[in-house]
Amino acid sequence: MDLSNLKPAVGSVHTKTRIGRGPGSGKGGTSTRGHKGAKSRSGYSRKIGFEGGQMPLQRRLPKFGFKPLQRTEYKAINLSDLETLAASANLDKITPAELIAAGMVNGKQPVKILANGTLTKKLEVVANAFSATAEKAITELGGTVTKI
Repeated sequence: MDLSNLKPAVGSVHTKTRIGRGPGSGKGGTSTRGHKGAKSRSGYSRKIGFEGGQMPLQRRLPKFGFKPLQRTEYKAINLSDLETLAASANLDKITPAELIAAGMVNGKQPVKILANGTLTKKLEVVANAFSATAEKAITELGGTVTKI
């Protein structure tokens, strides 16, 4: 056996159907696209959710809920994050400036402190908002909470 007599397995290779190459091929004329309509034309692409002119599902279902235009989206910082930051930088007071310097928030985002994790050190924390349990956890250790 050498390169001159290599062949693919029987039945594994078959010629590709050449569409639109005349009536003798059996696939000429409309080129398997049928007669008329958008799908027969070149450049056709169906819009997502299009149901053939039927009212689409997203328009049949009722709308619900409310999305306020001036919603304030806070950057959530956990107590465990404050603990690691205070330990690594040896801090007693944590302000948004320290959080920005540590790369935890960018300057535009308001900060909310959440109660995920535990706090072991007395800290003075300054932030835009606090969850009730986070505020309680900080004050129980003798720390102070200041809202901007």
